[in-house]
Amino acid sequence: MDTSPPRPIFLAGPTAAGKSALAVELAERLGGEIISVDSMQVYRGLDIGTAKPSSDDRRRAPHHLIDVVTLAQVFDAAQFVRLAGAAARDIQARGRRPIFCGGTGLYFRAYLEGLGQAPPADAQIRAELEATPPAQLLEELERRDPAAFQAVDRRNPRRIIRALEVIRLTGRPFSAQRAQWAAAGKPVPGMIGLTRPMNELTQRIHLRVDEMFRRGLVAETEWLLSQGLAQNPTAMQALGYRQVVEHLRGQRALAGTIELVKIRTRQFAKRQLTWFRRQMNLEWMTLPTASPQPDWPAIFPF
Repeated sequence: MDTSPPRPIFLAGPTAAGKSALAVELAERLGGEIISVDSMQVYRGLDIGTAKPSSDDRRRAPHHLIDVVTLAQVFDAAQFVRLAGAAARDIQARGRRPIFCGGTGLYFRAYLEGLGQAPPADAQIRAELEATPPAQLLEELERRDPAAFQAVDRRNPRRIIRALEVIRLTGRPFSAQRAQWAAAGKPVPGMIGLTRPMNELTQRIHLRVDEMFRRGLVAETEWLLSQGLAQNPTAMQALGYRQVVEHLRGQRALAGTIELVKIRTRQFAKRQLTWFRRQMNLEWMTLPTASPQPDWPAIFPF
């Protein structure tokens, strides 16, 4: 008789592909609980813009690592690894199956392969970097670590600052800090990449963004600003919120803001696809568009 704990399932892929809906269905069918792999859903209050699971979905399946920190706190990959590991062990101890689901690739790899030797944050160096003009930061990164410069999201100052912080603290390229990771990630049973045809993914992104604004993303962002959103450099990078803050500060009309969020989300989804295909060893699955739905238990026979 097999007494080993239920093996985890890992569902990764771009935003708006349908990962969360599939995770809930699998949790119901396979006796699972969902561990969110999302660097923004951990923040309380970032609800509409991060597409957090609905109250109905949370009733259908327990969710973990959602709403775990306030805007006054920081959250990083090390905390994710610790909390996700504890959640997975607890789920398995109760005879249920952990279902990791999300689009934050770094968190997946950190959980599966470790964090490497990157040092903790240094308040003085970080303050100096935050006070430096973005163009100067990019020039330093290109000069000191061309590989990291090519890979970094240049619209995300937080990642640029972290890379330079590590370089200054260690004297080594940031890109070398995780050199122990395999080129495309080690193969993991149950590691699935979910996607859709690009035209359909684009349509789903546009519908999601329209729905977020219809549900009150602007009002939510106004409230979050009163709670300290602008003082949290990580949360301020969340898609949608950053653009709405610019709208509220008079930089752009609402219609242009909605269009910009759609553009940035499409670009983000493409970056996610590229990252997952290069950095992780996934079994890719294109989700269907029409009924009947596949027999998921037959596809996931574990």
